[in-house]
Amino acid sequence: MTTAAPAPSSRDLPHPVREEIRLEGVLHALSDPMRLQVVRELAAVSDELSCSHFDLPVTKSTTTHHFRVLRESGVIRQVYRGTAKMNGLRRDDLDDLFPGLLDSVLAAAAGQAARLGSVAAR
Repeated sequence: MTTAAPAPSSRDLPHPVREEIRLEGVLHALSDPMRLQVVRELAAVSDELSCSHFDLPVTKSTTTHHFRVLRESGVIRQVYRGTAKMNGLRRDDLDDLFPGLLDSVLAAAAGQAARLGSVAAR
């Protein structure tokens, strides 16, 4: 007897599978200061964070756009946990596809933050 897979929820968010993640999409996603800030915060905790955790100096609709770009490029994975939309860095996928890229970008961002001051780098 076979069991059917559960029907996808209307709250399931589309993500690219690992093989669909493209370097140019990842670089585009990381090129925006707000999105880079999100990635830096996720990398620092190595865990999921809710959208409400991030205090970006932009409107809610712009914040939503930034999360969508990160998700659709394959940089983050978003899942609903109850009413919260949780965000996690897809570090394993990115490290497998583009070895050293994420660490290099994060190190460069940290260096820039130190050089310009933490407020200016945000």
